[in-house]
Amino acid sequence: MTNVAVVGSGYWGKNLVRNFDELGALHTICDKNVATLKSFRERYPGKQFQTSFETVLESPAIDAVVIATPAETHFELAKKALLAGKHTFVEKPLALVGGEAEELHRIARDRNLKLMVGHILLYHPAIIKLKEIIDSGELGKINYIYSNRLNLGKFRVEENILWSFAPHDISVILHLLEEMPTQVMAQGGNYLNRDIADVTMSVLSFKSGVKGHIFVSWLHPDKEQKLVIVGDKKMAVFDDTLSEGKLQIHDKGVEWVNRRPVARKNKAQIVPIESDEPLKAECAHFLECIESDRTPKTDGNNGIQVLKVLNACQESLEHQGAVIDMTCPLVPRSGRRDGSSNSESFFAHETAVIDAPCRIGKETKIWHFSHIMSGAEIGERCNIGQNVVISSGAKVGHNVKIQNNVSVYKGVTLEDDVFCGPSMVFTNVINPRSHVSRKHEFKETLIKKGATIGANATIICGNTIGRYAFVGAGAVVTKDVPDYALMLGNPATIAGWMCECGHKIQFQSGVAICNECGKQYRRSLEGVTRLEKAFNLISSMQSWT
Repeated sequence: MTNVAVVGSGYWGKNLVRNFDELGALHTICDKNVATLKSFRERYPGKQFQTSFETVLESPAIDAVVIATPAETHFELAKKALLAGKHTFVEKPLALVGGEAEELHRIARDRNLKLMVGHILLYHPAIIKLKEIIDSGELGKINYIYSNRLNLGKFRVEENILWSFAPHDISVILHLLEEMPTQVMAQGGNYLNRDIADVTMSVLSFKSGVKGHIFVSWLHPDKEQKLVIVGDKKMAVFDDTLSEGKLQIHDKGVEWVNRRPVARKNKAQIVPIESDEPLKAECAHFLECIESDRTPKTDGNNGIQVLKVLNACQESLEHQGAVIDMTCPLVPRSGRRDGSSNSESFFAHETAVIDAPCRIGKETKIWHFSHIMSGAEIGERCNIGQNVVISSGAKVGHNVKIQNNVSVYKGVTLEDDVFCGPSMVFTNVINPRSHVSRKHEFKETLIKKGATIGANATIICGNTIGRYAFVGAGAVVTKDVPDYALMLGNPATIAGWMCECGHKIQFQSGVAICNECGKQYRRSLEGVTRLEKAFNLISSMQSWT
C-alpha cells in the first residue's frame, strides 16, 4: 500500500487528510501549526506528525506527498518532493508561473514519478457523465459554455478571485472541449483590496467556434456553482449546489420558422449520477496511478494547460480587458505569465516589449524596457539586460549575456556563451546616410562561441570575432579577430591571448598553459588552438628550448 504524507492540513488540507485516511494510505500529517497537529493527534491516532517538511522528504517510509499549502509555495515544495523521489499530488494551481509547472512536469517524467494536480471537478460524477453526453452527440454542436462560481467569501490576500475560483471552471471547459482557446480576455473589479480582484469575467474563444464565459466572485449574496452547455440540439445544466438533480438535460433550443428563430421549450430530464465524493475519487485515482503505473487524468501537462489559460486571463486583466492571442508568445508579467513562440517558458519584465512571432528559449530573462522584435531568435538561459533591442533577423545563441543599452541589429549572430558588455555597439552598414536606404547592403557580423566584448566597444559590421576572443573596453574592431585573441585600442589590434576561462595566457615556444584553470594551448601559423588532450607541456617546452 502507498504511504502518503499530507503537507498543509488547513482549510482544504483537512479534507485530503480525511480521505487518504479513509483510503488507508495516510501515514504522516505535516503542518507548521503545532496547535493544528495537536487536534489531529486526537482524531488520527497511530499516524505520524511532523512540523518539518524536510523530515518528511527524508523518510523512506513515505512514498507520496500531497501538497495543500498556499499557492505561492506549490512549486518550491513540489520540486523538493519530486527531487526526493516522492510521487506528488499538488492542489490547484500546479504553480504560479508556466515555466515552473513545465519544470515540475519534466522532473516527474524524467524520474518516472507521478505528478498530479487537484482539478477536482474532473473526478465529479456529473462531469464524467456530462463528458459522455457531449461525446455522444446528444447536445449537438456545442455553441457556448458559461460557468458561474459565486459566493460571499472566503476572501484571500495571497491570490485574487481568478486564481482562487477559476481554475476549476477552466479545467472543466478544456476537458469537455478537448481543445485550447485561441484568444482570451478578462475584466474584473477590485473592491476590498486595491491590488486584488474580487470579481472577474473571462471569455475564452476556441478555434471550433465555441465561446466560454467564466464568471467568478466572492462578493455575491448567494452561493452558485453552475455550468451551462448550450448545443444546437439540447442544453445541459450542472448545478453543484443542488442536493438532487445536479445534472439535467433540457430539450430546449432554437428552431427556424419562416426564417425567424423560435424558441423550443420542452421539459428537462434529470440525469442519474453516482453519489461518490469527488475528492475521494480523486485521491483514490492518485493511489491507483502510483500502484498501477498509470498517467493521472490531471497530470502535469493538464496543470500546464490550465495555467497557460490562467496566465493569459491575468495578462488581460492587468491590461483592462485586452484580447490575448494564445497562438502568439505569452510574456510573463508580475511572475504570473509564461510561454513563448516555441512553447518554452521565459521571463520578461512587465515593461519589456515582445513582438510576435519570435523565438525565445526557456529560462531566458528579459529585463526592463527591452524590445524583442518579431523574427528575432534567442536561445535558452540568456540574460537580456535593460534597454536592449534585438532586431528582426538577429540570432542569439544559448547562455548569452547582453548587458544594458545594447542593440543587436539584423545580420548579427551571437553564438553560445557570448558576453556583450554595457553600451557596446554593433553596426550593420558601412556608410550610413539618413536620406539613403541601404537595408539591402546590411553586412553580417558573427560573434563566435564564448567571445567577450567589453563595455563601450564597437564592432564594425562584416567582421567575425573568433571563439573565446576578448575585445577590451572601448576598442573598435575593424577586421576579423582570431580565436582567443585579446583586442585593444582604436583600431583594435592583438595585444595578447586569452584562455577560455577569461585569463591571459603567455606562449613559450608556441605553447601555453593557463595558470588559473590549467587548460593548454598551441600557437601556429593557423592560429591558437586548445589542446583537447592534456599532456606535460612544461617538459615539452624545455625539450624544445
